[in-house]
Amino acid sequence: MRLRTLPLSLAGVLLGAKLAWKTWQVNPWVILLLALTTVCLQILSNLSNELGDVLHGTDGDDRQGPEYGLNSGQLTIRQMKMLIGGFVLLCCGFGATMIWVSYGTLLCLPAILLLLLGAGAITAAMRYTLGKNPYGYRAMGDFWVFVFFGLVSVMGAYFVCSHTIDDPALVLPAAGIGFFSIGVLNVNNIRDMKTDAPNRVTVAIKLGARNARIYHTILVLLGWAALIAFALMRHGSWYFLLTLPLFAIHLAGVWKHTGRELDRYLPMLVLSTFVLALLY
Repeated sequence: MRLRTLPLSLAGVLLGAKLAWKTWQVNPWVILLLALTTVCLQILSNLSNELGDVLHGTDGDDRQGPEYGLNSGQLTIRQMKMLIGGFVLLCCGFGATMIWVSYGTLLCLPAILLLLLGAGAITAAMRYTLGKNPYGYRAMGDFWVFVFFGLVSVMGAYFVCSHTIDDPALVLPAAGIGFFSIGVLNVNNIRDMKTDAPNRVTVAIKLGARNARIYHTILVLLGWAALIAFALMRHGSWYFLLTLPLFAIHLAGVWKHTGRELDRYLPMLVLSTFVLALLY
């Protein structure tokens, strides 16, 4: 289930919920169900990603990342498909319950729109590497990670909790989390450039190793710029600056290391983003 990635998805929704809590009266049960829905979506994405890579022949014995269920032989493809189906049901169950608790119904227009957004999130989670034409194999992963882990995560959580988007500037913290989330994907793609190349096109492969690191640095800087801009505009607290050294160490490691050595800098960025969201 790649548990080390889960704090990334939680960072966005917790930040959105906290921003809503500052102004609105928020039901704590909505936040709990929001977190459960998000975690299940992330796990669904991770499981679908693993199955898709195996079915497309991308993940073999020479992969640079950690060993997972299908690679190790601990799970069969049929078992993985059953597990994926189970998490689709959990996403639907937790998501629908979250909307019902928030709105008291599933039949009002905002609830219906959120249900449709949830269906889109489930589809995006599965289609990254699954299917005949997965978007993760066409260098489109970065865009959709920005949309769902950034904009939808933060602003969607805010909307579920407050029933409104009353501040257009919310796009700034949403974009900040989105840029960091692309960074997590980019570290993964830089690490896997050699093994991805025959079957898969990623932004890192298109850019090349050096330019992919420049791109990574820009992503981190853009994330910080967006978050600082919102803090300045809304007179927020500055405790999140305590995480700046973590991001600096992360960037130094991405520039210094290659291959398997890069792997430890992926969870480092995940946890740094999560801690930043808690302090923001």
